[in-house]
Amino acid sequence: MNDTPRLPDWLSDAQRTQLGSLGLESLLSCSPYVQSVLRRDEGLLDWLEQAQGARTADGIRARWQHLLESEDEAAVMAGLRVARNREMVLTLWRDISGQDSLSDTLGALTALADALIGLAHDWSRARLLARHGCPRNGAGKEQSLIVLGLGKLGGGELNFSSDVDLIFAFPEGGETDGERALDNETFFTRLGRQIIRLLDEVTADGQVYRVDMRLRPFGASGPLVMNFSGIETYYQLHGREWERYALIKARPVAGDIQAGESLLRELQPFVYRRYLDYSVFGSLRDMKQGIRREVRRKGLEDNIKLGRGGIREIEFIVQLFQLIRGGREAELRQRSLRSALEGAVQNGHIAAADGERLQAHYDFLRRLENRIQGLHDAQTHDLPDDAADRERLLAMMGMRSWPELENQVAEVRREVGEAFDDVFVGPALPEEQAAGNAFDDLWRDRLDEAAAEKLLRRTGFADAARVRDLLSKLRESRPVQRMGERGRKRIDRLMPSVLLLAASKDNAEATLQRMASVVEAIATRTAYLALLVENPRALEHLGRLCAASPWAAERIARHPLLLDELIDPRIFQESPEPEAYARELDELLNGCGDDLERLMDALREFQQATVLRVVAADIAGALEVGEVSDRLTLLAELILQRVLGIARRALVERHGHPRCEDPDAREPGFIIVAYGKLGSIELAYGSDLDLVFLHDSRGEAQQTDGERSVDNGLFFARLAQRIIHQLATPTPAGRLYEVDTRLRPSGASGLLVSGLEAFVDYQREKAWTWEHQALMRARPVAGDEALQAAFREARQAILCRARDHAGLKKDIVAMRERMLAEQTSGDGADLKRSSGGLVDAEFLVQYWALAHAAEHPAVVAGTGMVEHLRALKEAGCIEADVAQQLEKAAYTLRGELHARTLAGNRERPLPHAVQAAMSTVAGIWHATFD
Repeated sequence: MNDTPRLPDWLSDAQRTQLGSLGLESLLSCSPYVQSVLRRDEGLLDWLEQAQGARTADGIRARWQHLLESEDEAAVMAGLRVARNREMVLTLWRDISGQDSLSDTLGALTALADALIGLAHDWSRARLLARHGCPRNGAGKEQSLIVLGLGKLGGGELNFSSDVDLIFAFPEGGETDGERALDNETFFTRLGRQIIRLLDEVTADGQVYRVDMRLRPFGASGPLVMNFSGIETYYQLHGREWERYALIKARPVAGDIQAGESLLRELQPFVYRRYLDYSVFGSLRDMKQGIRREVRRKGLEDNIKLGRGGIREIEFIVQLFQLIRGGREAELRQRSLRSALEGAVQNGHIAAADGERLQAHYDFLRRLENRIQGLHDAQTHDLPDDAADRERLLAMMGMRSWPELENQVAEVRREVGEAFDDVFVGPALPEEQAAGNAFDDLWRDRLDEAAAEKLLRRTGFADAARVRDLLSKLRESRPVQRMGERGRKRIDRLMPSVLLLAASKDNAEATLQRMASVVEAIATRTAYLALLVENPRALEHLGRLCAASPWAAERIARHPLLLDELIDPRIFQESPEPEAYARELDELLNGCGDDLERLMDALREFQQATVLRVVAADIAGALEVGEVSDRLTLLAELILQRVLGIARRALVERHGHPRCEDPDAREPGFIIVAYGKLGSIELAYGSDLDLVFLHDSRGEAQQTDGERSVDNGLFFARLAQRIIHQLATPTPAGRLYEVDTRLRPSGASGLLVSGLEAFVDYQREKAWTWEHQALMRARPVAGDEALQAAFREARQAILCRARDHAGLKKDIVAMRERMLAEQTSGDGADLKRSSGGLVDAEFLVQYWALAHAAEHPAVVAGTGMVEHLRALKEAGCIEADVAQQLEKAAYTLRGELHARTLAGNRERPLPHAVQAAMSTVAGIWHATFD
């Protein structure tokens, strides 16, 4: 790449001469953006020749103060854009010519934003004051808007093409003192909107700044402005961890600066806790996942800001120390990254050499970022692909070849990524603790057989040979053999702690085996090794899960992303909050756009993480059996609803909306009906989903209204297929659920999707008794609300029809005998299908309910066995003690099924309580049917 960027051909001789006298040829040849400004602004070169004055906010403001004299909004908007472009060109010129340091450049860009935001505020305020008078509080004191800048603007480190993150506030309520009076909130809302308009609107002269208001309290759904009291209350009651990150750099940039600083002092306890705040590690999981999702969604792996080893990771390293220790250490309460990094080094949290290296890497990446953006004034953080732009960037960076630049970027990002891995999980396990651990020599194979056996028996391992064999296989496994020096050091620090932790468990050998499988799975993923090495709490949580559940250990080994969940100190202390499921999932999906692959992975990651949290709470005894099922059921319902929405949006975009005439034109509904454990709200770990799909399209005209129109039946069939595909297809992130659709009318030979009328006809005329038993556990879980209501009404009518008790009893007993005949051993079916198992309990309740539903409809109103039992008892259909015995037995059996799944042992001996429960169920069965 030897070509030097050239000046554009359209330059006049006079312009070429002036460029030469100013020394601007290099800048103009390197930046199409500067070329475009020069073509639009004939006075640019003269202005640059005469530009004087400080490049502070006050100095820049003084140069453009005359804009406030205009009454014409269009003229002010044009003037602000001219000011922005001229000052940007001046800053870029001084940057690439070497006149300014990086700090000078970032400071000048920030000062420019402060000045222009301030001018926009002052012009807008003057217009509103003339129209409505001055806003005052109840005591008559004048009130002013405060404009808070966040992010790089607040930190004084704005980049070349950055947007500006703002929050608007005002001290107190009241009203203006003019003839056309307004309350203060309305006044300041109008003022805020006008400021945004002056800055953000794209005109023929371009745009001043993209204004982002989403970081304000309650986000985009919140009011544009809030008074101080409202803001303080919001952060006290609703403030989230990521908002603490956002407020670290907050700074008043326009309006009443003194009042703004006062507000931020009031908010400081929210940002900086007075104690050493290690709870921040719980929110670290969310931050880390958010970065990774954004990178994956946008394909930003090579992005120098968001990608691995990029600017964001340097910022995160520093902000982590700020949030943990800033409440106690004033040196960390800094808005600028440079100052905060110096504080972390000064207080011994980062070694001096590491701090210098991080600062140098940050400076390089920020300088590169500015010059990439200076090419076209575009908000990008990617190295250009275009050959001409690469030549221009090389000239800006003073480098000779593209490989030279790429290699330097790669080396910087590698070192930043390693530094991020080292510190992002918090305080390190002391090196001497690992080195002095009694298991260190055992792991490194430095002990002879006798010494190893003595150590293992003394520390709680009964089968020394098994442990030595296990460690040998791990050392010789392919992932461990492929580790680099850095990874090997980490595993050498980790394994003694793993051995020590496993030795403390009653099932030491089994715990070690499960933990070793996780270690092997992450051996080549050094970030996860670092997480366990540097965060003893996460390692302790892993050991507790592995000791209690091979099922959980296997899931973690298969999906190491779940290790992020173990950082949260609350995982064994608090049960999951179902109310938060939808919010968490929607935040995750919103970052995926319309990319189906990313959406499917996001759904799987959320499902796996949520199930793991339920498992942890279950193991800790924080959840009852019914609560476990409730949470697993809610999770499945939520995923079905989101999957339906994703699948339907894609089909509507392709074919349009389904329409039908019956006789009125309308859009037909579609629902997902859950049967089995999902329908009865009794979902267990690893349960399949039994689903039936229904629609209510009818009439002569039944087709979609898009250009590629299809018959409604085909549309709904494809919709169901897409839903099943999203749920059941394995991806690198796993599988959501196995799906069984055989309970639909006519079973596997029937249509995948039925109309509601056809479904009802089948249930009335052709369905077997066992299908009505299944219908008792059926309920709609996603889709059109009106169709859901119609299904519930039809289901109730079908189940409440009069039945011959003798014939009903005969059918149920026959079905039970058939299931017993088909039972296989060794598959866990004994607890469910053997005499006295869960199936007997379910069949008893279904018999009673179907037999009495005609006289007592309430007995089939619910879908769960406990609901049915309690309704039967209240209606007097069965004796109270029978209902109580059966309910207690069912909970005992379900609890044992959960425990067996987690323990990975479906054939373990039955505890006495379970045997007693089965005996109770069998007794009631025989009393009822024999």
